[in-house]
Amino acid sequence: MNALRSLPVIECIPSHRLFSNLPPEVIERLDAISSTGTYPKGAFLFGEGQQPRGVFIICSGRVRLSASSADGKELILRFADSGDVVGLPGTISGEAYGATAEAIGPLQANFIPRDKFLHFLKEHGEAAVRVAEILSDILHATYHELRYLGLSGTASAKLARFLLDLTTYGKTSTESGPRPRATLTLTQEEIGETVGLSRETVTRLFGDFKRRHLVEIHGSTLIITNKAGLEKILEA
Repeated sequence: MNALRSLPVIECIPSHRLFSNLPPEVIERLDAISSTGTYPKGAFLFGEGQQPRGVFIICSGRVRLSASSADGKELILRFADSGDVVGLPGTISGEAYGATAEAIGPLQANFIPRDKFLHFLKEHGEAAVRVAEILSDILHATYHELRYLGLSGTASAKLARFLLDLTTYGKTSTESGPRPRATLTLTQEEIGETVGLSRETVTRLFGDFKRRHLVEIHGSTLIITNKAGLEKILEA
C-alpha cells in the first residue's frame, strides 16, 4: 500500500452515516488513526480466509467482494463504492475475512487498523451504534443473496427478484409512484455473477423483460413498468 495523507477522512467521505453528524473532534480522531492508500486495478485489499487487519473506507473507485466455493466457483456478494466500508464484519468479530475484496479500477481508500478501530468504537458510542446498523445492512444483503440462489428456481425468477430488490432496497433506488426505478451500477456480466447466471442469459432475459413491457432501461436508469408482472414470475 502506498500510504498517502492527501485525502483525510474528514474530506474523503463525510456523507457516510458512520461519520455524518459526528462532532468534529471525533472525525479528527478517526482521521488520526487512518492512512490513505492508492491501489491499481486488480489489487486485493484482503483475501477470503485471511485474518482481519482492519477496515477500508473507499474514497474513490470500486471494490468487488466475492466468495469462492470448494470447487473454485466465484460468487459476487456485492460491490463497494465511494463512501462504503469494507472488511467490517471480520474486523469487529475477529473472525477471518469472509470475502475477497478486489479493486476493479484505480482505487483510493483509507485504512484503519483493527486494534485502533475497536478502541475508537469503545471511546465513541454513537459511531459504534452506526457500525451495528451497517452490519445489519450486510446481514440483510446476505439474506437477499440467499434468496437469489436458493429460493428463485428459474433464471427468470432470479433476475426478477434482483430487479425488484434493487428498486426496493437498493441505496440508488428512487420510488416514483407506481413505476419504481433504480440506477443500474452493475454491468450485465456483474449482475449475472451476483445472481448465479451467465452474462448471455442476463442479456437474453433483459430483452425478454423489455419485450413484455415489464421493465424499461434508459441509459443507467431501470424503470419497472409492470411490477405485478415481475412478481408473477416469482410465483411460477
